[in-house]
Amino acid sequence: MMDTTVRLPGLTLKNPVLTASGTFGFGLEFEDFGDLRTLGGIVVKGMSLKPRQGNPMPRVAETACGMLNAIGIQNPGVESFIKNKLPHLPWEDTAIIANLYACTAEEFGELADILSAEEGVAALEVNVSCPNVKEGGAAFGQDPVQIGRVTEAVKAKARNKPVMVKLSPNVADIGVCARAAEAGGADMLSLINTVTGMAVDLVTRKPLLANVIGGLSGPAIKPVALRCVHQAVRAVKIPIIGLGGIVTARDALEFILVGAHAIQVGTANFLRPDAAFRLVQQLPKDMEIIGIGSLDELRGTLVLPGA
Repeated sequence: MMDTTVRLPGLTLKNPVLTASGTFGFGLEFEDFGDLRTLGGIVVKGMSLKPRQGNPMPRVAETACGMLNAIGIQNPGVESFIKNKLPHLPWEDTAIIANLYACTAEEFGELADILSAEEGVAALEVNVSCPNVKEGGAAFGQDPVQIGRVTEAVKAKARNKPVMVKLSPNVADIGVCARAAEAGGADMLSLINTVTGMAVDLVTRKPLLANVIGGLSGPAIKPVALRCVHQAVRAVKIPIIGLGGIVTARDALEFILVGAHAIQVGTANFLRPDAAFRLVQQLPKDMEIIGIGSLDELRGTLVLPGA
């Protein structure tokens, strides 16, 4: 019997497979493709204090081995989630993690206060890739000082809910950003968010996205994600959840190998809506193939040159 249990600060998962925010809706949309209770966790779509319409169309474009998106965090607002979505999710069996989107540290704190009061919310994931309107629109996640401030604001209102900070790869040093979140009180980190990119149409001579620039995700960014997780693991002592290009159970195990405690499945949910459920089923089989009985046996055992 393979042991797929993952123990995180204030949170125990039956397996390391979570669905990534923005790729799995609020979870309920995928009920026809698998049993939500079999997942380790569901990171729901990013939420703001008030409803957001998102960016203009087109806002999704396929690229080689991936996709670009500039959705703009379209969502119905936090109150709608609490009233219309959360009661219908299997939160007693599967960890429901709320993803927070805001444009000021104060708004992040407000969201944390609202969501942490809900019994069905197991943890909070903080999206620091959004622009700080008080600092000229630069993303929080590109400034370690801002990362620390946002983390502190959320932790101050999180009650007993663990806080996960989602880091951007679009920085000079992911280790510095990871340490800033840790110093701000983060219980764990998730990385990476999308890689900034764009695509164009040679015939029309126009960008494929109305927003021109978007976030690249999918298998194309897996090497970047693995590198960032590897570096972050070496920079901090708190657990890390890895994501970026994970499609198969073997992809997931590679992230565990470099030190991740758990993983999130993102763009693969667009490739086939049962991707996360299939990964849960395949994981124990691949663990047996590589000769491990638990994830603890594999985690962080990467053999580096000269070791």
